[in-house]
Amino acid sequence: MDIRQKIRSIAGLAMAAVLTAGMCFGNSGQAYGAVKEVKQVDQAGTARQGSGGPGGGSGDELKGVWISYLEWDKMPRDEQSFKKAADTMLDNCVKWGLDSIFLHAHSHTDATYPSDILPWSKFVSGSQGSSPGYDPFGYFVQAAHARGLKVHAWFNPYRVTGYLMSWDQVSDQSPAKKWLSDGDPQNDRWVLSQDGEYYLNPAVPQVRELVVSSVREVLQKYDVDGIHFDDYFYPTVNDSKPETWFDKPEYDASGSSLSIADWRRDNVSQLIAQVYSAVKAEKPGVAFGVSPQGLLSNLRSNSSLFVDIDRWMSTAGYVDYIMPQLYWGFEAKTSSGQPAAHAFDQNLASWIGLKQTGPVKLYLGLGLYRAGTDVTDHNEVSEWLRYDDIIKRQVEAGRASGQVSGYCFFSYSSFLEATSAKEVANLVPIL
Repeated sequence: MDIRQKIRSIAGLAMAAVLTAGMCFGNSGQAYGAVKEVKQVDQAGTARQGSGGPGGGSGDELKGVWISYLEWDKMPRDEQSFKKAADTMLDNCVKWGLDSIFLHAHSHTDATYPSDILPWSKFVSGSQGSSPGYDPFGYFVQAAHARGLKVHAWFNPYRVTGYLMSWDQVSDQSPAKKWLSDGDPQNDRWVLSQDGEYYLNPAVPQVRELVVSSVREVLQKYDVDGIHFDDYFYPTVNDSKPETWFDKPEYDASGSSLSIADWRRDNVSQLIAQVYSAVKAEKPGVAFGVSPQGLLSNLRSNSSLFVDIDRWMSTAGYVDYIMPQLYWGFEAKTSSGQPAAHAFDQNLASWIGLKQTGPVKLYLGLGLYRAGTDVTDHNEVSEWLRYDDIIKRQVEAGRASGQVSGYCFFSYSSFLEATSAKEVANLVPIL
């Protein structure tokens, strides 16, 4: 699924999810009902997975949730109210049976913590480069660990602008703006514009070092349990014209014997390997993994992303785990009405086949945000409107395979949305 669609579909949900303590939707009795249903499950004494419960999960199974910059954006700005909202969010995570949070540290070449490398994130202070006056990321780490939750610091390595973040909102403190305004032509192409958005240039060694340094900084400042990248790598490119060929001039100047597609894959793989090495050098026990788009044919494209998924999963030294975003249901069809390659069972089988080529763990990213909504899946009535146990069955299918080591749900806000209340009530007892 296009990441922009995913972001837009949950943007409205994040607002009410974090504004108040205890009641995550101040103006929606239905959303409160979702929480109430979960409490009823807990009061019934349902045993949890991972602690000897009857639902089938192993004790070391990961059960995580993404807390994105969209949630950050809607949290209170003042320290006391922020901490109260964060405590509520983390208490909910424990109540739902989760054991890990995947928390944005760096979404737009910025930082949700006090950084010596990157400007403060707009999404914690209201304006990129402005300090909120305290350390919100650090509080999340401390408060999560106090509740027995693990924290994976989430990075988008190349993104500078995007949804809710325009170029005119980028701080003058940002490396991207400095490179384009310092009068030095040698670094003018370290940040590139493509289809109206700005990205760090994956072909540039100094860009890779910037990203690695920001990861290293988080590892040195915080006792995080993991470093996590998601699916923002190369944008879609078209090498036939200058407006869309992105980093083709760097390829032309490189003299590489690789095809341009393989050269781009190698640029991303160099970053991944360097981050992996930095993580293991700083804290060998910290996990590093990537959550790419969920369809292998998309990842193997010669026009976008340039994720060398086959190399990463078959060769040591790149990632500890892969968490593909399997955001489709069991009954997804093509426009011609045929079963789609991205339908859950078939897609999961393809990932399991790839997992068996190397030492990398397989986690699944699951799209809770789709529950109860009219997703276009080329059925007469969307599967997501006809069933309220799709995510539950996806977890069960992963467990039955014996090849999946955990699950992460997108996103925190979706646990509290009225449309997903029945799905959440079915899911929580097996976590």
